[in-house]
Amino acid sequence: MVDIFDRIKQNPGPLGQFANYAEGYFIFPRLEGPIGPRMRFQGREVIFWSANDYLGLCNHPEVLEADAKAAAEYGMFYPMGARAMSGETDQHLQLEKELAEFVQKESAYLLNFGYQGMVSTIDALLSRHDVVVYDADSHACIVDGVRLHMGKSFTFKHNDIASLEKNLERATKVAEEQGGGVLVITEGVFGMRGQQGKLKEICELKSKYSFRLLVDDAHGFGTLGKTGAGAGEEQGCQDQIDVYFSTFAKSMAGFGAFIAGNKDVVRFLKFNLRSQIFAKSLTMPMVVGGLKRLELLRTRPEIKEKLWENVRKLQSGLLERGFNLGETNTCVTPVMMQGSPVEATLLVKDLRENFGIFTSVVVYPVIPKGMILLRLIPTASHTDAEINETLAAFEAIHGKLVGGHYKEQAEKFLEENNLSFKPL
Repeated sequence: MVDIFDRIKQNPGPLGQFANYAEGYFIFPRLEGPIGPRMRFQGREVIFWSANDYLGLCNHPEVLEADAKAAAEYGMFYPMGARAMSGETDQHLQLEKELAEFVQKESAYLLNFGYQGMVSTIDALLSRHDVVVYDADSHACIVDGVRLHMGKSFTFKHNDIASLEKNLERATKVAEEQGGGVLVITEGVFGMRGQQGKLKEICELKSKYSFRLLVDDAHGFGTLGKTGAGAGEEQGCQDQIDVYFSTFAKSMAGFGAFIAGNKDVVRFLKFNLRSQIFAKSLTMPMVVGGLKRLELLRTRPEIKEKLWENVRKLQSGLLERGFNLGETNTCVTPVMMQGSPVEATLLVKDLRENFGIFTSVVVYPVIPKGMILLRLIPTASHTDAEINETLAAFEAIHGKLVGGHYKEQAEKFLEENNLSFKPL
């Protein structure tokens, strides 16, 4: 028999193994000041590219005023209790009505948090006889939701329609044998590499296969489509998304989430989502503040236009300097370079301390060996000066990377710490 705590000490996990070296700097970094294009990190001002505040609403004066008034009137905890017990208000219903209209669906339902909302949605939609088919690059909340499913599941290669169709054939056969149905799950925008999910192509398969489609559009809501209704609107297939999901943690600059779709399906979810029935209702400051945020999304198209102006300037500037941005066709800006994880940490440290640029870094095993991915999230709040300063910094660190500067530092670091250097 193994003591659970002994096992934890011996195997702290994929991120925990780096805790002594990375905590407080690379993992769990502590930033200070109002969220915006410039914040403070380790006592220095940095240009901040790691917030998902796409539309710059975090500190928009009208949003701050709405949040403050709601907090003053209701407090931070109202309404008490779960939505089904004592957490229903006219404002909750109003926000749901406006969200449904905005994303062109019959009905919507508010969720207290995005991650657990998606997990619970998948759990509620499926019986053990049903089969799930989902994109291999799906967010962790989708993966965890599928883990709860007691039936069969298949993954298809990322954005690969041929792979999806092959798995739909398998899923259809299993579902028919078991008397169940098929649910396909994908994302409107894949948040790590910035590709839109191939929603239109997936929807076209409905003429050949019987399935329902659940889309997590956390990064598409507010940023894509003529009105900002998301990736489905962008691709002209919003009406064919059966269950639409988005969090408020991106364009809405808050917390919570919502699901939208056919009124009967949404009503079923409202009465069966365990994460909502057994947990506290979304608090009033976020609900009232959410109404203001949604109003700005609807009535201030110039905010989204400014966001995309900044996206184009940043991405075109990086491409002109020879950087690989992969296949992004959204605001998410992944900069891909070659190097080891140790080189990646040294490069990021250089960016933050010597160039005043803060961006997120991703290395193996999240991405293939030998690759460094720096993810930048442009917002409507960034200025031309901040974009130009960032482009100059990236040009400088790339020259140092290809020139072997970080590799030399990495070898020295590993030698000093009695570790072996194995180029990836």
